[in-house]
Amino acid sequence: MIVPPPDKPTVGARSKTWAMDFIRKNTPTREAMAANKYLAPIAHRFLSPELWRFTRRSVPRGVALGLFAAFIIPVGQIFLAAFLALPSRANVPLAALVTFVTNPFTLPFWLVAANKVGNFTLRLDVAGPALANAKAQAGAWDMVVDFFQMAGATAFGFLVLAVVAPSIGYLVAGWVWRAVVSRKRARRLKAMEGRLDQRLGSQ
Repeated sequence: MIVPPPDKPTVGARSKTWAMDFIRKNTPTREAMAANKYLAPIAHRFLSPELWRFTRRSVPRGVALGLFAAFIIPVGQIFLAAFLALPSRANVPLAALVTFVTNPFTLPFWLVAANKVGNFTLRLDVAGPALANAKAQAGAWDMVVDFFQMAGATAFGFLVLAVVAPSIGYLVAGWVWRAVVSRKRARRLKAMEGRLDQRLGSQ
């Protein structure tokens, strides 16, 4: 009697790409989203498999919604992205993952970038050199005014980023998705041709 060798212990299921492994490691599961108390009224809807599939429509939508949620509010981006993913049928884990583009480590960079974008859009820096001497002599009150002006320009810059970044992200994600699918198809066809050549050669 031949005893089959014992099964090797599995370290953990891995997908074919590092990107999928990263997404699965850093995004919440369906059960975790459904059990979240902040999403209790709509928690049951997160159990739908449709919201967790990677398709040519759900992936760009997830990226766009994640970028929008990341720039539109400073906290709670994951919950906003997940909530917006329901009616748009976007990919929930990808939308949640993309929100990490704004985090405590990248926030200083985005504050500076948003302020630059806000100033450029509102043209607030055009009058800066002309008013420099007047502001220097005006006293402490104008420093407060300047602070709120800077804060307003930064907030407006985040609004601009919340509109522009999702549009760019949607287009880039769609292009990347088509490129990945085309590459997989090419590999599959090449493998089929190789097997066919082997069969024809063996005859």
